[in-house]
Amino acid sequence: MKIRYHGHSAVELIGDNASIIIDPFITGNAHAEVAVEEVNVDYIYITHGHEDHIGDAVQIAKNNDATIIAPYELATYMSWKGVKVHPLHIGGSFAFDFGKVKVTPAFHGSSIINEENQEIMYLGMPSGVILELDGNKIYHAGDTGLFSDMKLLEREQLDVAFLPIGDNFTMGPEDALLAAEWVKAKKVIPIHYNTFPVIKQDPYQYVERIKEKGIDGEVLPFNDWVTL
Repeated sequence: MKIRYHGHSAVELIGDNASIIIDPFITGNAHAEVAVEEVNVDYIYITHGHEDHIGDAVQIAKNNDATIIAPYELATYMSWKGVKVHPLHIGGSFAFDFGKVKVTPAFHGSSIINEENQEIMYLGMPSGVILELDGNKIYHAGDTGLFSDMKLLEREQLDVAFLPIGDNFTMGPEDALLAAEWVKAKKVIPIHYNTFPVIKQDPYQYVERIKEKGIDGEVLPFNDWVTL
C-alpha cells in the first residue's frame, strides 16, 4: 500500500485493487503540488462538508468516473453535482470491492457557507473513517476534537491512524497525544496542520512526543509517495 499526503487532510492511498483519496483539497492548498488532473483514483471519501475538505472532489470524480463515499446528507448534496455516490452514516459500514469502509464519529461541523447571501447549508454530521485496504486498517479521524469514545477504536486493531493536530478548529497536539494513546494504532501520522497560520504546529515535535510514549509515529513529506 502506498500513501501520498497532499497537506491539510488530503490523503491518497493506492492498494493492489483500488485507489482512494480522502478529503481532496488540492486547489487552494499551498502544500499540494499535484494537479487535479493528475489525481487518478477509484473512490473518494469526504469526511464532512467544509470546503477545504470537499475540495476538488467533484472534478476528480468526473475525471475518473470515481464514486464519492460520504455521510448521507453530504453524499446527497454531491449527487446533485452529477457524480456517483455511495451514502453511509455514523456506525455504518459497507464492503466495497477493495475492502470495508466504516464511518466513525467526529466532533466538528459540516456545512457550506455562502457569505454573499449569509446562508449556511447544513450537510449532516461530520465523520471519521476506517478503511480496509490490502489487509491494512487505516483510520482517518477527519476534523475532530478529542472525545472519549476514541478509546473504543483500540478494538479495531488499527494499522495506521491519521490524527489532526492543528488546534483552533480541531484537536491540538496535547489532545492528539492522548488520542494516539487511546486508538493504539501501530503507526500515527499527524495531519491538518500548517495550511493556515491559525493551525501552525510542529509535526516533528508531536511525533517525538508520541514516540516517548512508545507509539510509532511518522511525519509524511508533502506530495511524496511512501510505502507502508
